[in-house]
Parts: sequence; C-alpha cells; structure tokens
Amino acid sequence: MSAHAQLRALTAKDHEWVDGAFGRFDLSDRSGYIAFLTAHARALPAVESALAGKVDPPLRPRADLLRRDLAELGVTMPEPLPFALPDDAASAFGAAYVIEGSRLGGGMLARTVPDGLPLAYLSATHLPGEWRAFGQALDAAAQTGGPEWIDRCATTARRVFALYATAAR
Repeated sequence: MSAHAQLRALTAKDHEWVDGAFGRFDLSDRSGYIAFLTAHARALPAVESALAGKVDPPLRPRADLLRRDLAELGVTMPEPLPFALPDDAASAFGAAYVIEGSRLGGGMLARTVPDGLPLAYLSATHLPGEWRAFGQALDAAAQTGGPEWIDRCATTARRVFALYATAAR
C-alpha cells in the first residue's frame, strides 16, 4: 500500500470530523461563506508558515488568496491559531497532505458559492500533475524514512485536522 493510501486510511476519521465541522457553514449564503473563509484563515496561514521550504516539490501558498477574498468581502484576516511543526520530513508531509487535500476539496466547494462572491481561494486547485507529483514525493519520502515515518506523518496530519476543527468552532 502506498504511503498516500496508508495516510488516507490512518486519518479517515479525522478527515470526517473536520468535514462535519465545516459542513455547518452554508456556502450559498454570504455570511456563511464569510464564516467558512474566516475559519480557514485561522488555520491555513499557520500551517503554510510552518511548512515554508520544508516540502519538495514546494507548495503553492494560498493564504494571500484567502486574505484577498476576505478583503473583497470587507473582512479583515483573523490572527491564525498557533501551530508548530516538528523539524522532520514526515511531519512536513503530514501537514502538507492535509492542506493539499483541502485544495482538492476547495475546487468542488467553489461550485456551491453564488455568483458575485470572490473565489480566488477555493478556485486555487491543483495544476495538472501537481497532486500526482505530491503523492509521488510523499511515497518516495516514506520509502526512505524508515518504519516509524508514516506514524509521524499521520500524527502531524491529525494535528492539522484538529487545528482546522478548532478553527471551525
């Protein structure tokens, strides 16, 4: 089983928990959409900042897109929640797995947002081949990382899912 598949299986309940927490936001309503973006703004910038330069291939940050969408809606970017990342590749890939997965979900969610509301953040989907390249890099890192690598990766992914769940409250 690939590291990507193992990580998906190990964090499935965490993913469901976060989906449930964010499912309460009505993206078809302006105020619900603002609350959704604000919750993401409390989590994503902290994770992106902690990940800067720690994953190869490098990730395309989205915090500025989130800031721009909120500004267009007349909302100031909130302070991000605190988040620290252990200094190892497994932890970096675990955190990146969550935020890159949210990029996938964002593309689907963008379809539910009414015309006239800004979509820079949710529309920042993966470029062709980008998700596949990330998965290949994750799998390659796991192969060279030793037997505990995937456990460290999953532990950090769970921490990021928990950060998002806290932000959604």
